Amino acid sequence: MTTDRPLLDRTIADFLASSTSDSGFSLRAARGHWLVLYFYPKDDTPGCTTESAAFRDAHADFTRAGCVVVGISRDSVASHQRFRDKLGLPFHLVADTDESLCRAFDVIRLKNLYGKQVRGVERSTFLIDADGVLRAEWRGVKVAGHVAEVLASLRDLQQR
Repeated sequence: MTTDRPLLDRTIADFLASSTSDSGFSLRAARGHWLVLYFYPKDDTPGCTTESAAFRDAHADFTRAGCVVVGISRDSVASHQRFRDKLGLPFHLVADTDESLCRAFDVIRLKNLYGKQVRGVERSTFLIDADGVLRAEWRGVKVAGHVAEVLASLRDLQQR
């Protein structure tokens, strides 16, 4: 968990984004619940599939803790819907095709892909409390064990 970013402990500005939900997704609609926003590079790739499946498998635990889970990538809503259906994801995916959320959460990075520099999404997760305040963030996420770490942090922060 990183604590030296400028967003930590600040209220996140409301946004409305296209998603696999018919009405889209807004931060305001999630108020009153804790919220996990996980940014991932691309639908239907190995690491993103593993990460999304891990959030799916722990979804009931997050729900019992009063927490909403939302995935975000630059893919289209149609791509997200196929990915969601294929994995049986019980949560919605946000289509950040214009990268506005990626920029707001500072997750775009230069990455090496087959020896070539490309702009891409740094796998990152943000935990926002019921009042819309960012309480924890993880950047450069390694998938193994990550979801359990987020859930443990959620429970710890809720007990404070």
